[in-house]
Amino acid sequence: MSGLASTAVVGIGATDFSKDSGRSELSLAVEAVRAALDDAGLAPADVDGMVTFTMDTSPEITVAQAAGIGELSFFSRVHYGGGAACATVQQAALAVAAGMAEVVVCYRAFNERSGRRFGSGVRHREPSAEGVALGWVMPFGLLTPASWVAMAAQRYLHRYGLTPEAAFGPVAVNARRYAATNPAAYFHGRPITLADHAASRWIAEPLRLLDCCQETDGGQALVVTSVERARALRRPPAVIAAAAQGAGRAQEQMTSFYRDDLTGLPETAVVARQLWRTARLTPADIDVGILYDHFTPFVLMQLEEYGFCGRGEAAGYVAEAGLPLNTHGGQLGEAYLHGMNGIAEGVRQIRGTSVNQVPGAGRVLVTAGAGVPTSGLVLTDDG
Repeated sequence: MSGLASTAVVGIGATDFSKDSGRSELSLAVEAVRAALDDAGLAPADVDGMVTFTMDTSPEITVAQAAGIGELSFFSRVHYGGGAACATVQQAALAVAAGMAEVVVCYRAFNERSGRRFGSGVRHREPSAEGVALGWVMPFGLLTPASWVAMAAQRYLHRYGLTPEAAFGPVAVNARRYAATNPAAYFHGRPITLADHAASRWIAEPLRLLDCCQETDGGQALVVTSVERARALRRPPAVIAAAAQGAGRAQEQMTSFYRDDLTGLPETAVVARQLWRTARLTPADIDVGILYDHFTPFVLMQLEEYGFCGRGEAAGYVAEAGLPLNTHGGQLGEAYLHGMNGIAEGVRQIRGTSVNQVPGAGRVLVTAGAGVPTSGLVLTDDG
């Protein structure tokens, strides 16, 4: 076994998911890191690498110090918000495979509801090259992530002759159905119907409230090490069969409106090609899909870019349960942790410990934020 396939996720840990954590983001990060190490049967002294996102107030060395971790030989940050989720695991796996570190912790922690709310849109910021792109759309009222996605969603509906209810409703209902049976989910015990989706208020037409993910306070951490070491640890390893990052041509952060076509996600296609090639798998081989669901339309587009169905066919594919999707409830139903909680669910499916376990799940696709430079993983069992 060589390359990334010689590495695995061996520990997962999280805080509770809430709307008001009552503690600092650093405290949330440390709590999640310690929980992940305990899950793996490792101690802070075993860790020599840390990876997180750029949009984080708790730097790697600060979290390491607060968690009782000693010397670090590797630390890294990945940019582009939710698009970074799977890439943190990729960075960790690369470090382990290259011999730069032996045990790497990936983490994400924020008070995204009680503190800075990403859904509130553009706030005062220092001038940057990335900010220039927003200058082309802000004067027209496109100030929030929902409004940016609404542009692509409207075009998608027009292209394929769909209604918001028929296209997006099944995605929302699916997520909440799984969340309803997940005790860790914010919407535990609260499924919805297609009628509930259709009756929810408009946020940015054609997106309704139930098309938009939650805002969450919480933390999630993952532990990556070699498969060889993993076999002597507490939990079955979730082998990292493939990991990839991708950015498309004319790429912007959620405002790539000047491409030839708004009905797809070219950056996702870049990741998909790499994953299928590296893992030597096809969509038909995947047992569970954990797809980044910040907004329902982008779940549909991801299914199409990854080749699970044809263009414009994803709504029917979801409605017919073509693939078990977001069995934790996703960011629509469980929590919005920038996709890190989705990776944890992928690990649970491989272990066979999900509360909504898919029988025989041995190959799981996990994706990161769509509409931005993004990333993805294929996790498999050790068989």
